[in-house]
Amino acid sequence: MKIKAFRGLRPAEKYASQVASRPYDVLDSNEAKEEAGENPYSFLNVVKPEITLPVGTDPHSQAVYDAGRDNFNKLVKDEIFFQDEGDQLYIYELTMNGHTQTGIVACAWIEDYLQDRIRKHELTHPDKETDRKNHIRTSMMNAEPVLFAYKSAKELDDIVSKVKVCEPEYDFVADDGISHKLWAIADNALKNNIIQNFSKMQFTYVADGHHRSAAATLVGCDFRNENPEHTGSEEYNYFLVVYFPDNQLQIQDYNRVIRDLNDHTPDSFINEISKSFSVKKTGKLPYKPGKLHEMGMYLDGDWYSLTAAPGTYNDSDPIAVLDVTILSEFILKPVLDIQDLRTDKRIEFVGGIRGLGELERRVDSGEMEVAFAMYPVSMKQLMDIADNGLIMPPKVTWFEPKLRSGLIVHSLLD
Repeated sequence: MKIKAFRGLRPAEKYASQVASRPYDVLDSNEAKEEAGENPYSFLNVVKPEITLPVGTDPHSQAVYDAGRDNFNKLVKDEIFFQDEGDQLYIYELTMNGHTQTGIVACAWIEDYLQDRIRKHELTHPDKETDRKNHIRTSMMNAEPVLFAYKSAKELDDIVSKVKVCEPEYDFVADDGISHKLWAIADNALKNNIIQNFSKMQFTYVADGHHRSAAATLVGCDFRNENPEHTGSEEYNYFLVVYFPDNQLQIQDYNRVIRDLNDHTPDSFINEISKSFSVKKTGKLPYKPGKLHEMGMYLDGDWYSLTAAPGTYNDSDPIAVLDVTILSEFILKPVLDIQDLRTDKRIEFVGGIRGLGELERRVDSGEMEVAFAMYPVSMKQLMDIADNGLIMPPKVTWFEPKLRSGLIVHSLLD
């Protein structure tokens, strides 16, 4: 794997906590506008720039892309942001609920993406790729990093630990209680050591950020074709990544809520799914599945445990082993007639960060009729799928904690 150091654009230390925002894809425009509030430094003004334009502005219009560029340039002009003088790597630590994960901030090479050395597990949508491409081309920067995983390596762990002994550049707790620390690595020996360790890796894995990765690669390819003096060393050949060891990343459950029972009564529905699952009523308290091939179900005011029967799964198949596959093949498709998770409006998805109480709320309100609490997939399952060239079913992985946007920006103009 080829990575490189770069001259990061980042906020002055006293502004870091005000600048740092949640990523663009976890908030809609209204939520982003409310969260940014009156804070002129919020990076949401850069990654969700429609919030700074008149209500009703098309978020995919050129005016929005121009506003993102202009809002960032103002932060630089007002000296909220500065650019490091020399190429650096960075260490980024997040702590949530007592769990700490530490990543290496660097630039990934688009050729590794094109040659599938950067492994993917999700499909991307052309319209979303185009939106991200337009942001990158207009602003000439990677505004938000992508979250990658690598198979943990003791040599890199030791380097990271050595860096973290020093005082961080940033150290703050965001309003959601998650702690963020960042260190800059200017020492050439340390940088080269990290780069050499990555060069020995066969693969890295997109964990969170498939559309940003695809868009950055497409932009790089466009610029290659448009530049008659292309050398391969230009910044557009690289994009911004935070690399985490696989043994530190946490995948939370990604749960399902269904609008109706497809003309079943609660009793007939339970009778039908009992053909493929051991169904036990557990009571009024939320039931959180504790192992693979176990699910929780909330229906008609009660929680149930569902244990998949032998023969409903194949533990040697990277896709058939997944509980979301079992749910789809033995409940959603045959019983509820939900054939396409990507397009059917009768199913919605709830990230585990919202808790099982959110599933109860959606059902008790009458908006939905049944909810399923899933056991989270593992990093091993994710990497097995990616290594086999397969695609994860929709809405399976929910990574927490999320990277904050605005702490590091990669310019394509360097």
